[in-house]
Amino acid sequence: MNKKTWTFGAVALAAAAFSATVQAQGMDHSAHQGMQAPASAAPAPAAGAADHAAHQGASPSADAPAMDHGDMQMQGGSAPADARDPHAYSSGNTLSSGPYALGATRSLHMGDEHNWGMFLADRLEAVRTDDRTTGAYELMARFGRDYDRLVLKAEGEIAGGRIEESRTEALWSHAVATFWDAQLGLRYDTGHGPGRAWAAFGIQGLAPYWFETDAAFYVGEGGRTALRLAAEYELLLTQRWVLQPRIEANFYGKNDPENGIGKGLSSLTAGLRLRYEFSRQFAPYVGVEWAGTYGETARLRQAEGEGRDETRFVAGLRLWF
Repeated sequence: MNKKTWTFGAVALAAAAFSATVQAQGMDHSAHQGMQAPASAAPAPAAGAADHAAHQGASPSADAPAMDHGDMQMQGGSAPADARDPHAYSSGNTLSSGPYALGATRSLHMGDEHNWGMFLADRLEAVRTDDRTTGAYELMARFGRDYDRLVLKAEGEIAGGRIEESRTEALWSHAVATFWDAQLGLRYDTGHGPGRAWAAFGIQGLAPYWFETDAAFYVGEGGRTALRLAAEYELLLTQRWVLQPRIEANFYGKNDPENGIGKGLSSLTAGLRLRYEFSRQFAPYVGVEWAGTYGETARLRQAEGEGRDETRFVAGLRLWF
């Protein structure tokens, strides 16, 4: 073999090897880069596609096992026998039986359809002045519903074992606004002279900034009129210590000498009580109070040997149930 023939054979062998390498790399690249496969080579379906077709309603093959739902625990169950019909209200119907029945036979009531009762002894106290010790009370009881109820009020002084002066009221109370009640009823007073009866018209409630307010106008026999204004405030020093300032004023339209009452501003009382609440229902207290009389009332009291004003020290108990 001559040199020329050997050279030509080596070149041909190298060319064949290079061609085989290029073909192998081209096939691998097409598989990874998405080069189009020959039309004669149909791709095999993917496993996920086959599963998706089965869930989308594709007919399973005849020999595929059927899925058994018998052992699966489904949520819910049979409704109770007294369950409310969910379509009763949406269809315009009302219930006529069961615990949620509407109408005259229903067994459930709204909160403002119940009757509630309460008794409050706001003051049960001993009162000490310069020359004597007396007792005083202020009581209130009510019974009824949120909008309409009966209210009883009683206030008075006790001296020598008997009631020296008293004011008693029986009122119908009706809610007219949030925190406010209008009141209508009767009042009866006893004292040094003959008893006096009055028709009472008032309003009671919680004023802004939490002032408890009671205002009443009275009309009595013989053209007598009276106006009573009272207000108090509860200042919580702690959760148990409560400081309560209180003020009350009484006005009269006519003189009533038999009972020591004069026209105009008759009396003004202002007090300060400090109580300790063992519970909201039981609280002893101590305090100081100033009471004065004015105008014709002061003149009548002085004629009987009494002073125009006095300072009182009090100790008592507040309770309610």
